[in-house]
Amino acid sequence: MWLREYVLWEGEQMIKREKRRYLALEVAGEQPVDERTLLDAVQASVRKLFGEYGASKTNLKLITYIPEKRQFVLRCSHTMLEKVRAAIASITEINGKPAAIHVVGVSGTLKALSKKT
Repeated sequence: MWLREYVLWEGEQMIKREKRRYLALEVAGEQPVDERTLLDAVQASVRKLFGEYGASKTNLKLITYIPEKRQFVLRCSHTMLEKVRAAIASITEINGKPAAIHVVGVSGTLKALSKKT
């Protein structure tokens, strides 16, 4: 069990793997939005609030996107979760059109997230 927390050896020290959080999100707005545009909007908001350094620490990745339901799942570093949520809350437009992104749920695993939403 303890081996799962370590990924590689570096010299004499082991490095712990990064913990992640998954956010279930929903887009509120009139225009259709694609995956790339959503991720760009979130990343731009993170950069605007926390700079390049803060954005690099978030390790954002789009996991799934369901355009019909306008829902998507985003993965980020557990240490940056609150900053990512703040950046998402500050989004007021996507591609120049009014829009908002709402956090539906947060979890440490995709399985638990699917149960919550």
